[in-house]
Amino acid sequence: MTVYLELTREFNAGALRAVICSGQAAVLHRLAIASKDGDWILREEPAALDHIRGVLARRGARYRFGAPLDARWMAGGWSAHLEFRQAGLRVRTDFFTRPPRVAPDELERMWREQEGRDPPFTDARILAEMKKTDREKDYPFIGELARRMQDPRDRVLYARSAGDLIELARRSPALVRGLLAERPLLARIGAGRRALAEAIQLEMLDLMEQNESRLAAYREASSAWAELWPALARELDGLPLPEAHARMTARAEDVLPREVRT
Repeated sequence: MTVYLELTREFNAGALRAVICSGQAAVLHRLAIASKDGDWILREEPAALDHIRGVLARRGARYRFGAPLDARWMAGGWSAHLEFRQAGLRVRTDFFTRPPRVAPDELERMWREQEGRDPPFTDARILAEMKKTDREKDYPFIGELARRMQDPRDRVLYARSAGDLIELARRSPALVRGLLAERPLLARIGAGRRALAEAIQLEMLDLMEQNESRLAAYREASSAWAELWPALARELDGLPLPEAHARMTARAEDVLPREVRT
């Protein structure tokens, strides 16, 4: 975790530009012991991204397959992936400006709330949205995050335990009724624990399929880029990051679409 905290402080020197998310945020929420890489939500501003690339350049970072760390692609929901070596270990870094399923107003709230914090990291609600992936192992994290949410409304919307939802409905029946349109499975609370547990499982499968569909759209949009990447990676190998970035963006202009319809 130390290197990721060091990077976060360097990213945010003088101004908040980067907020820890995903696996490292789960560590900071004390839901995981460690995560194999670092993920950050970045401000979608050229100056902020220039600063981030400068920090990475000083570390000797190089690109992995993904989009350029450039606002033109970040604004389309792409992610950028870089890595460097430190003390013999490979440090992997991943970046977004528009993480999936996180609404613009939630991002604005995040930037306001994380200002001045050390380290800045996503709160339970944003992390729960980011954990709605196509991996079944991510969904228990959502349930644990729900138990830590302060707003009862959020606990109802994110709980992943039949027992938790039954208890929430007992305590706040009007609140649960008011959220039926947002989370239809709440209508199964009265059908009993087994029926509700089955509804929670089906909801998870629906969310997993939605994320699989989103990823498939990005894979299709990047298919030509993937074919080109092995040769481009060899071309970029050994170049300082500023030069590698310039070459990568020039090549991406003709091959990697900025927007993806999902």
